Amino acid sequence: MNVMNLSTLCRRVGLREMVSSTPVYTGASETSGGLSLIFRRWATKKTAGSTKNGRDSNPKYLGVKKFGGERVIPGNIIVRQRGTRFHPGDYVGMGKDHTLYALKEGNVRFERHKLSGRKWVHVVPKEGHLLHPLYSTADTEGDADTSKARRYPKSKNFQPTFAARRQLFGE
Repeated sequence: MNVMNLSTLCRRVGLREMVSSTPVYTGASETSGGLSLIFRRWATKKTAGSTKNGRDSNPKYLGVKKFGGERVIPGNIIVRQRGTRFHPGDYVGMGKDHTLYALKEGNVRFERHKLSGRKWVHVVPKEGHLLHPLYSTADTEGDADTSKARRYPKSKNFQPTFAARRQLFGE
């Protein structure tokens, strides 16, 4: 039974093709004078053309969405960006992915700092809007509103308490 299995194995594998009388190395076979084995290697996969390209990511739609002078309402996206190409200015908030959006209704204004070259985005509020003390730029030092406004933290999402609002605005 072992003999039949060996013969069928030899027929299937083609041992006659694997064992050949042709020398692998001419120098070594001439000196030894015996049979030498030639091993053939079969490919495990067919060779098909592979490419390193062929995939693409979805577009991210970055850039300026509202340009200078355009009207915005609270929540409108002004700039979608990676990193802070544009920095948030007056009445502009920044999301966790650095998206700049309007906090008040008004017009968009872009500004570039002369020395550092940093670009700022502001929203100029519409007419009749009461300016928040955080954004007031009064020239006089003795003005009561500006001295009180400077005590508050410079946060974009700052909302004064009721008592502070009554002090500042006389409500």
